[in-house]
Amino acid sequence: MAAAKDGSVWFTQHKANQISCIDKNGAIKEYAVPTPNAKVMCLIVSSSGEIWFTENAANKIGRLTTAGGFTEHSLPQPDSEPYGITEGPNGNIWFTQMNGARIGKLTADGKIDEYDLPNKKAYPAFITLGPDNALWFTENQNNAIGKMTDTGELTEYSIPTPASGPVGIANGADDAIWFVEIIGNKIGRITLDGKISEYDIPTSNSRPHAIAAGKNNDMWFTEWGANKIGQISVVDGKINEYNIPTSPAEPHGITCDQNGEVWFALESNKIGCIRKNS
Repeated sequence: MAAAKDGSVWFTQHKANQISCIDKNGAIKEYAVPTPNAKVMCLIVSSSGEIWFTENAANKIGRLTTAGGFTEHSLPQPDSEPYGITEGPNGNIWFTQMNGARIGKLTADGKIDEYDLPNKKAYPAFITLGPDNALWFTENQNNAIGKMTDTGELTEYSIPTPASGPVGIANGADDAIWFVEIIGNKIGRITLDGKISEYDIPTSNSRPHAIAAGKNNDMWFTEWGANKIGQISVVDGKINEYNIPTSPAEPHGITCDQNGEVWFALESNKIGCIRKNS
Protein backbone atom coordinates (compact mmCIF):
# COMPACT_ATOMS: atom_id res chain seq x y z
CA MET A 1 0.00 0.00 0.00
CA ALA A 2 1.04 3.60 -0.53
CA ALA A 3 -0.59 6.94 0.29
CA ALA A 4 -0.75 9.72 -2.31
CA LYS A 5 -0.57 13.46 -1.69
CA ASP A 6 -4.28 13.89 -2.51
CA GLY A 7 -5.28 11.67 0.41
CA SER A 8 -6.03 8.57 -1.64
CA VAL A 9 -4.43 5.23 -0.82
CA TRP A 10 -3.26 2.80 -3.49
CA PHE A 11 -2.91 -0.95 -3.15
CA THR A 12 -2.34 -4.08 -5.21
CA GLN A 13 -4.88 -6.85 -5.66
CA HIS A 14 -2.63 -9.86 -6.11
CA LYS A 15 -5.30 -12.39 -7.08
CA ALA A 16 -7.62 -10.00 -8.95
CA ASN A 17 -4.71 -8.69 -11.08
CA GLN A 18 -5.59 -5.07 -10.38
CA ILE A 19 -4.11 -1.83 -9.09
CA SER A 20 -6.66 -0.09 -6.90
CA CYS A 21 -7.29 3.19 -5.11
CA ILE A 22 -9.47 3.99 -2.09
CA ASP A 23 -10.49 7.52 -1.08
CA LYS A 24 -11.38 8.96 2.32
CA ASN A 25 -15.02 8.00 1.85
CA GLY A 26 -14.17 4.37 1.14
CA ALA A 27 -14.90 4.52 -2.60
CA ILE A 28 -12.64 2.18 -4.57
CA LYS A 29 -11.44 2.46 -8.17
CA GLU A 30 -9.84 -0.52 -9.85
CA TYR A 31 -7.49 -0.71 -12.84
CA ALA A 32 -6.88 -4.05 -14.57
CA VAL A 33 -3.22 -4.84 -15.21
CA PRO A 34 -2.66 -5.53 -18.95
CA THR A 35 -0.70 -8.76 -18.44
CA PRO A 36 -2.99 -11.58 -17.21
CA ASN A 37 -2.05 -13.28 -13.93
CA ALA A 38 0.83 -10.87 -13.38
CA LYS A 39 0.70 -11.49 -9.61
CA VAL A 40 1.19 -7.85 -8.67
CA MET A 41 3.01 -7.46 -5.37
CA CYS A 42 4.30 -4.15 -4.02
CA LEU A 43 3.69 -0.59 -5.20
CA ILE A 44 4.72 3.00 -4.58
CA VAL A 45 3.38 6.43 -5.44
CA SER A 46 6.26 8.29 -7.08
CA SER A 47 7.13 11.95 -6.52
CA SER A 48 5.28 12.73 -9.76
CA GLY A 49 2.15 10.93 -8.57
CA GLU A 50 2.51 7.87 -10.77
CA ILE A 51 2.01 4.33 -9.48
CA TRP A 52 4.90 1.91 -9.91
CA PHE A 53 4.50 -1.76 -9.05
CA THR A 54 6.12 -5.17 -9.34
CA GLU A 55 4.63 -8.01 -11.39
CA ASN A 56 6.05 -11.04 -9.62
CA ALA A 57 4.86 -13.73 -12.04
CA ALA A 58 4.99 -11.67 -15.24
CA ASN A 59 8.63 -10.67 -14.61
CA LYS A 60 7.84 -7.00 -15.21
CA ILE A 61 7.85 -3.58 -13.59
CA GLY A 62 4.59 -1.73 -14.21
CA ARG A 63 3.61 1.92 -14.22
CA LEU A 64 0.14 3.44 -13.98
CA THR A 65 -0.04 7.12 -14.92
CA THR A 66 -2.31 9.70 -13.35
CA ALA A 67 -4.35 9.52 -16.58
CA GLY A 68 -4.93 5.79 -16.10
CA GLY A 69 -2.50 4.47 -18.73
CA PHE A 70 -0.26 1.46 -18.19
CA THR A 71 3.33 0.85 -19.23
CA GLU A 72 5.15 -2.41 -18.50
CA HIS A 73 8.91 -3.05 -18.57
CA SER A 74 10.11 -6.64 -19.00
CA LEU A 75 13.15 -7.61 -16.92
CA PRO A 76 16.33 -8.87 -18.62
CA GLN A 77 16.58 -12.10 -16.62
CA PRO A 78 13.73 -14.66 -16.80
CA ASP A 79 11.73 -15.56 -13.69
CA SER A 80 13.31 -12.84 -11.56
CA GLU A 81 10.28 -12.60 -9.23
CA PRO A 82 10.40 -8.84 -8.64
CA TYR A 83 8.96 -7.92 -5.25
CA GLY A 84 9.87 -4.74 -3.33
CA ILE A 85 9.97 -1.36 -5.06
CA THR A 86 10.89 2.24 -4.22
CA GLU A 87 11.87 5.52 -5.86
CA GLY A 88 15.54 6.35 -5.61
CA PRO A 89 17.67 9.40 -6.36
CA ASN A 90 17.02 11.21 -9.64
CA GLY A 91 13.60 9.61 -9.98
CA ASN A 92 14.98 6.16 -10.79
CA ILE A 93 12.87 3.18 -9.75
CA TRP A 94 14.62 0.51 -7.68
CA PHE A 95 13.31 -2.99 -7.01
CA THR A 96 14.32 -6.36 -5.61
CA GLN A 97 14.47 -9.65 -7.49
CA MET A 98 13.88 -12.58 -5.18
CA ASN A 99 14.90 -15.24 -7.66
CA GLY A 100 18.54 -14.74 -8.59
CA ALA A 101 19.14 -12.30 -5.71
CA ARG A 102 19.51 -9.08 -7.66
CA ILE A 103 18.72 -5.41 -7.12
CA GLY A 104 17.37 -3.64 -10.20
CA LYS A 105 17.27 0.01 -11.25
CA LEU A 106 14.92 1.36 -13.94
CA THR A 107 15.78 4.77 -15.34
CA ALA A 108 13.46 7.32 -16.95
CA ASP A 109 14.47 6.21 -20.44
CA GLY A 110 13.53 2.60 -19.71
CA LYS A 111 17.05 1.28 -19.19
CA ILE A 112 17.38 -1.45 -16.57
CA ASP A 113 20.59 -2.02 -14.60
CA GLU A 114 20.96 -5.07 -12.37
CA TYR A 115 23.30 -5.68 -9.45
CA ASP A 116 23.97 -9.21 -8.19
CA LEU A 117 24.11 -9.96 -4.49
CA PRO A 118 26.96 -12.22 -3.28
CA ASN A 119 24.59 -14.81 -1.79
CA LYS A 120 22.39 -16.09 -4.63
CA LYS A 121 19.90 -17.38 -2.05
CA ALA A 122 19.64 -14.05 -0.20
CA TYR A 123 15.98 -13.57 -1.26
CA PRO A 124 15.85 -9.74 -1.14
CA ALA A 125 12.37 -8.54 -0.19
CA PHE A 126 11.33 -4.95 0.60
CA ILE A 127 13.45 -1.93 -0.33
CA THR A 128 13.41 1.73 0.73
CA LEU A 129 15.33 4.96 0.10
CA GLY A 130 17.30 6.08 3.13
CA PRO A 131 18.12 9.64 4.25
CA ASP A 132 21.64 9.04 2.92
CA ASN A 133 20.25 8.56 -0.62
CA ALA A 134 21.24 4.89 -0.50
CA LEU A 135 18.85 2.02 -1.15
CA TRP A 136 18.25 -0.16 1.91
CA PHE A 137 16.69 -3.62 1.64
CA THR A 138 16.08 -6.81 3.57
CA GLU A 139 17.80 -10.07 2.68
CA ASN A 140 15.23 -12.52 3.98
CA GLN A 141 17.28 -15.71 3.66
CA ASN A 142 20.69 -14.14 4.28
CA ASN A 143 19.68 -12.67 7.65
CA ALA A 144 21.05 -9.30 6.66
CA ILE A 145 20.21 -5.73 5.75
CA GLY A 146 21.70 -4.54 2.48
CA LYS A 147 22.68 -1.01 1.50
CA MET A 148 23.38 -0.04 -2.10
CA THR A 149 24.50 3.28 -3.51
CA ASP A 150 23.06 4.72 -6.70
CA THR A 151 26.08 3.36 -8.55
CA GLY A 152 25.65 -0.18 -7.20
CA GLU A 153 28.18 -0.24 -4.37
CA LEU A 154 26.96 -2.80 -1.82
CA THR A 155 27.34 -3.07 1.96
CA GLU A 156 25.68 -5.82 4.01
CA TYR A 157 24.99 -5.88 7.75
CA SER A 158 24.27 -9.12 9.62
CA ILE A 159 21.27 -9.13 11.96
CA PRO A 160 22.15 -10.20 15.53
CA THR A 161 19.20 -12.61 15.88
CA PRO A 162 19.94 -15.77 13.86
CA ALA A 163 17.51 -16.72 11.07
CA SER A 164 15.34 -13.69 11.88
CA GLY A 165 13.69 -13.56 8.44
CA PRO A 166 13.69 -9.79 7.75
CA VAL A 167 10.91 -8.67 5.38
CA GLY A 168 9.45 -5.15 5.55
CA ILE A 169 11.74 -2.11 5.73
CA ALA A 170 11.09 1.63 5.84
CA ASN A 171 12.85 4.93 6.43
CA GLY A 172 12.09 6.36 9.88
CA ALA A 173 11.73 9.92 11.17
CA ASP A 174 14.90 9.53 13.24
CA ASP A 175 17.39 9.26 10.35
CA ALA A 176 17.48 5.50 10.78
CA ILE A 177 16.03 2.53 8.89
CA TRP A 178 13.43 0.27 10.53
CA PHE A 179 12.61 -3.31 9.59
CA VAL A 180 10.59 -6.31 10.77
CA GLU A 181 11.76 -9.82 11.58
CA ILE A 182 8.99 -12.23 10.63
CA ILE A 183 10.66 -15.23 12.30
CA GLY A 184 12.63 -13.41 14.99
CA ASN A 185 9.39 -11.70 16.13
CA LYS A 186 11.19 -8.41 16.52
CA ILE A 187 11.35 -4.91 15.14
CA GLY A 188 14.82 -3.86 14.04
CA ARG A 189 16.47 -0.47 13.69
CA ILE A 190 19.68 0.15 11.78
CA THR A 191 21.59 3.43 11.80
CA LEU A 192 23.30 4.79 8.71
CA ASP A 193 26.63 3.50 9.99
CA GLY A 194 25.23 -0.03 10.39
CA LYS A 195 24.49 -0.30 14.12
CA ILE A 196 21.47 -2.56 14.71
CA SER A 197 19.05 -2.50 17.67
CA GLU A 198 16.19 -5.00 18.13
CA TYR A 199 12.90 -4.76 20.01
CA ASP A 200 10.80 -7.77 21.02
CA ILE A 201 7.15 -7.72 19.94
CA PRO A 202 4.94 -8.46 23.00
CA THR A 203 2.76 -11.02 21.21
CA SER A 204 4.58 -14.25 20.41
CA ASN A 205 4.62 -15.58 16.85
CA SER A 206 3.09 -12.31 15.59
CA ARG A 207 4.83 -12.71 12.20
CA PRO A 208 5.32 -9.02 11.34
CA HIS A 209 5.37 -8.42 7.61
CA ALA A 210 5.36 -4.77 6.48
CA ILE A 211 6.33 -1.50 8.19
CA ALA A 212 5.72 2.18 7.46
CA ALA A 213 6.60 5.52 9.04
CA GLY A 214 3.87 7.40 10.93
CA LYS A 215 3.58 11.13 11.61
CA ASN A 216 4.39 11.23 15.31
CA ASN A 217 7.85 9.72 15.73
CA ASP A 218 6.46 6.23 15.33
CA MET A 219 6.51 3.29 12.96
CA TRP A 220 3.51 1.08 12.19
CA PHE A 221 3.68 -2.57 11.22
CA THR A 222 1.41 -5.49 10.39
CA GLU A 223 1.26 -8.65 12.50
CA TRP A 224 -0.46 -11.16 10.28
CA GLY A 225 0.16 -14.04 12.66
CA ALA A 226 -1.43 -12.20 15.60
CA ASN A 227 -4.19 -10.37 13.68
CA LYS A 228 -2.92 -7.05 14.99
CA ILE A 229 -1.43 -3.74 13.92
CA GLY A 230 1.65 -2.70 15.87
CA GLN A 231 3.08 0.72 16.68
CA ILE A 232 6.62 1.39 17.89
CA SER A 233 8.09 4.67 19.10
CA VAL A 234 11.33 5.70 17.40
CA VAL A 235 12.21 7.56 20.61
CA ASP A 236 12.16 4.77 23.20
CA GLY A 237 11.14 1.59 21.34
CA LYS A 238 7.86 1.23 23.22
CA ILE A 239 5.39 -0.99 21.36
CA ASN A 240 1.58 -0.78 21.32
CA GLU A 241 -0.64 -3.33 19.58
CA TYR A 242 -4.17 -2.96 18.23
CA ASN A 243 -6.51 -5.87 17.55
CA ILE A 244 -8.16 -6.02 14.13
CA PRO A 245 -11.95 -6.54 14.42
CA THR A 246 -12.12 -9.09 11.59
CA SER A 247 -10.56 -12.43 12.49
CA PRO A 248 -8.67 -13.96 10.87
CA ALA A 249 -7.77 -10.97 8.70
CA GLU A 250 -4.07 -11.60 7.92
CA PRO A 251 -2.83 -7.99 7.55
CA HIS A 252 0.01 -7.52 5.10
CA GLY A 253 0.63 -4.14 3.44
CA ILE A 254 0.54 -0.91 5.46
CA THR A 255 0.94 2.84 4.89
CA CYS A 256 0.33 6.12 6.74
CA ASP A 257 -1.25 9.14 5.06
CA GLN A 258 -0.46 12.82 5.59
CA ASN A 259 -3.17 13.13 8.24
CA GLY A 260 -1.55 10.45 10.37
CA GLU A 261 -4.16 7.80 9.61
CA VAL A 262 -2.90 4.25 9.25
CA TRP A 263 -4.15 2.11 6.34
CA PHE A 264 -3.60 -1.61 5.97
CA ALA A 265 -4.56 -4.38 3.55
CA LEU A 266 -6.19 -7.57 4.76
CA GLU A 267 -6.23 -11.02 3.18
CA SER A 268 -9.92 -11.12 4.19
CA ASN A 269 -10.65 -8.90 1.15
CA LYS A 270 -10.86 -5.70 3.17
CA ILE A 271 -8.96 -2.46 3.65
CA GLY A 272 -8.55 -1.31 7.24
CA CYS A 273 -7.86 2.11 8.73
CA ILE A 274 -6.87 3.35 12.17
CA ARG A 275 -8.31 6.86 12.31
CA LYS A 276 -6.37 9.74 13.80
CA ASN A 277 -6.65 9.96 17.61
CA SER A 278 -8.57 6.66 17.74
